[in-house]
Amino acid sequence: MASTPDNPATAALLLGQWRDFLELTKPKVSLLIVFTAVVGMLLASPGMVPLQALLLGTLGIGMASGSAAAFNHILDRRIDQQMSRTRGRPLPTGHLDESQALAFACLLALASMLVLWFGVNPLTAALTFASLIGYALVYTRWLKRATPQNIVIGGAAGAAPPILGWVAVTGHIDPHALPLFLIIFTWTPPHFWALAIARRDDYAKAGIPMLPVTHGVEYTRLQIVLYTILLVLCTLLPFLAGLSGLLYLLAVIPLNARFLYYAIELRRSRSTVMAMRTFRFSIKYLMLLFAALILDHYFMVHI
Repeated sequence: MASTPDNPATAALLLGQWRDFLELTKPKVSLLIVFTAVVGMLLASPGMVPLQALLLGTLGIGMASGSAAAFNHILDRRIDQQMSRTRGRPLPTGHLDESQALAFACLLALASMLVLWFGVNPLTAALTFASLIGYALVYTRWLKRATPQNIVIGGAAGAAPPILGWVAVTGHIDPHALPLFLIIFTWTPPHFWALAIARRDDYAKAGIPMLPVTHGVEYTRLQIVLYTILLVLCTLLPFLAGLSGLLYLLAVIPLNARFLYYAIELRRSRSTVMAMRTFRFSIKYLMLLFAALILDHYFMVHI
């Protein structure tokens, strides 16, 4: 019979590794990605989303997002060691080694492609794979280290999930899905640059050319205001294109007013506290905006 003292230690080790593998997927980011993809599915369906597309599309897109995040951990492991915000991640701490993370990332990528190709449709699989490569390799391996416009150009990969969800239901790219893409695309710079202002010293130490490092904090604050104005305009597109109705418009107006308030206050502020408050609000903003799209869609359908 196995000795009992080893059992709790083994269980604790397995539980710790499970948590480390979960952390590789950046679960909070992946959940937001999956949520926006599901919104794309719902808006593409006049009634209830076909169950197979909903379940397998969500699973496949979620696994692809987790895989891209794991590849990001691998490629950024040396940078993560130098930054206070990220040095506690599984690879810098040694909780997982690179081979374990690579095997996990590849397994998730393969599983996601099989699920999407055979369970949903080949176009969804192809677009999801392109997004995975765009984030994991093009953005993380090249853009992030090459240009202060990294988050603007690389934002296209992060803005793709609503289109992926739409294609999972319809099997084709519809122009009505493009406003959803543009909303996330224009939301990404003010969202991420607010964090970059708060973590400017970390990025400078790691040699990452984020906008506050290369062009200064004042210039970045101005760009946040300008991109937030552009975001406000893009959020009107679903209403103008007939994708949403009055309920969405009534919800998005105060959300935009609040985001503009944060952006303007950040422009006036000299502390990192406002930068982090802006960053945190931007996440709530996107979730509430997409939730408003769902409510408006089903309210309109049933009325």
